[in-house]
Amino acid sequence: MGIPPDRERAVHHHQADPFMQACIEHCSACHAVCLQTITHCLARGGVHAAPGHIALLATCADLCRVSADAMLRGSDAHEAICLACADVCRRCADDCERLGDDDPAMQHCVQACRRCAESCAAMASA
Repeated sequence: MGIPPDRERAVHHHQADPFMQACIEHCSACHAVCLQTITHCLARGGVHAAPGHIALLATCADLCRVSADAMLRGSDAHEAICLACADVCRRCADDCERLGDDDPAMQHCVQACRRCAESCAAMASA
């Protein structure tokens, strides 16, 4: 049956563009890290488990997944989605940094979110 022509173009497009491929990888990594950080924060309790913080981590994870999926599909909407993802990743990084107090898991989330934010911001302006 084969790959539909529009899907084949999308697959070849992101494979040919190393910046997009890197952004997909950053989004996928950030998605996973944010989900892991939710579990970590809930286990820590206190301010780490505050509903607003958990919601921000979950929203960041969701947007990272949606951004990666849009780029993988070759969607024309990926620039707008990446712009939103960059904004939420920055907010998430700032919030995790605020709560980080030398916690390696929180610092890992800060780094993943900042890397994704930079990559998505560049992809949104491409």
